[in-house]
Amino acid sequence: MTSFPTLKTAAVIQYPATRSVQHSNQVIRFLDGSEQRYRAFGPPLRRWNIRLELLDESELAALEAFFTANQGSYGSFSFVDPWDGVEYPDCSLEQDHFELQLAGEMRGTTSLTVKENRI
Repeated sequence: MTSFPTLKTAAVIQYPATRSVQHSNQVIRFLDGSEQRYRAFGPPLRRWNIRLELLDESELAALEAFFTANQGSYGSFSFVDPWDGVEYPDCSLEQDHFELQLAGEMRGTTSLTVKENRI
C-alpha cells in the first residue's frame, strides 16, 4: 500500500491546516417523549483538509502522480496524522478531480482532502 507523499521539507501539510472528527449518533424519539440514542458507526470519522502553497514543480508533479495512481477517490493509502503522529492505514482522497495552479517558479498551489475509510 502506498503512503501519502511528503514535501521536500518532509512535511505532509502546511499551516494553517484543518482536521475534523465526526461522530454519527442517531436519536429515535418515541410518542411518550422518551428518546433512544445509538451510534450509526463506532469509531469517529477523521478528515484532513490539506492546502499546499509555494510548491515547486517537482512537488506538484509528485502530488499529481499520487492522485493519478490512486485514481482519485478510488484508491487507498496510509496517512500519518501530523498532529499526533498516528498512522491511519486505510485512507482515501475525497475528490475525483485534481486542481493545481502554478503562478510562477516555486509558487504552485493545490488542495486535497484525505478521509479515513470505514472498515
